[in-house]
Amino acid sequence: MRILGIDLGSREVKVALMEDRKIVEKFKVSTVSFYREYCSFDGKIIVNMEKLNLGRIDAAVSTGYGRNNTDLKMFKPIQEIKAHVYGVFYQTDLKDFVLLDVGGQDVKVVKVEKGIITDLELNEKCAASCGRYLENMANVLEVSLDDMFEHYKNPVQLNSTCAVFSESELIGRIAEGTSLDSLCAGVNYSLYKRLAPLLTKFKGRKLILSGGVARNKALISYLKNDYDEVISLDEFQFNGALGCCYYGERMIKI
Repeated sequence: MRILGIDLGSREVKVALMEDRKIVEKFKVSTVSFYREYCSFDGKIIVNMEKLNLGRIDAAVSTGYGRNNTDLKMFKPIQEIKAHVYGVFYQTDLKDFVLLDVGGQDVKVVKVEKGIITDLELNEKCAASCGRYLENMANVLEVSLDDMFEHYKNPVQLNSTCAVFSESELIGRIAEGTSLDSLCAGVNYSLYKRLAPLLTKFKGRKLILSGGVARNKALISYLKNDYDEVISLDEFQFNGALGCCYYGERMIKI
């Protein structure tokens, strides 16, 4: 059985193909490019399978921002929370965990016990705790995200709760002569502080990280003070697409 999983993110679309429970192909493309190059629109988003060049597809599952607009004759849409939880099931075989997924424009915290979702917290209203915030701050500092993610010691205090005002505050700190290391650490710590209200009731458990910030070494250092174990998924950016495949493989009857 060949199952196609597509995660339609705000910044990138992740595509994965599973055959006999193994991922045989995966790639990502910017969301704008995906819609322009691989799709047409006729009341619904029609994905051109020939352009994807993935060969035979037995079933397809979609999640993300555009899941309900895909061609339902081909795709079964599932909610993002379910897709990401199934992605963790596929990648780890764990059944008890807390999942923190930080995307480009939203944050999801999901509690799973014995393989069942029992609680969740969402932040979809502000970019200050999301990947877009980190990208903007890295641009202000003129460093790469990977370089910025290395720094966690001596963080400068950044108090603004708004992503836009934080940029102005960061520029002010630069003008004061604050070291680049402290500035980078300050950005990472400010993300940790913004995530804290969502994570408060989930402390002390096994924490799984997915999304682009799963490679943020500084954030992981801060989170290790609150959790028994912090695990970054190997395929953190493809977790939603892998979850779609795994859900399809287990649930869709062909």
